[in-house]
Amino acid sequence: MPIPLPGPVAAYFAADHNDGDLVALCFTENAVVVDERQTHTGRDAIRAWQAEASAKVSYTVDPFAVSEEGGRTVVSGRVAGDFPGSPVDLRYAFVVDGDKIARLEITG
Repeated sequence: MPIPLPGPVAAYFAADHNDGDLVALCFTENAVVVDERQTHTGRDAIRAWQAEASAKVSYTVDPFAVSEEGGRTVVSGRVAGDFPGSPVDLRYAFVVDGDKIARLEITG
């Protein structure tokens, strides 16, 4: 059963199964994504990050928990795919600004 997620966060996970363009549209123009200790700033960088990640491995994310922590929406999700160690549980910490994501940090 899907868990209820705030609109911009739900849009991110829905777009994550598609291409980098749809993912980038979930973010503000100057948003920041931190993933695997690398920082990607702005929609163009986020688009490139998503396209590179999708090209490297095939994966799905199943969000299974959500909470609010210090102004952030924190989603725990199980990531399964064709990568070593699959599946893994990751933590996605979102800062939402209106109907867009201003910041996302993905940690293990």
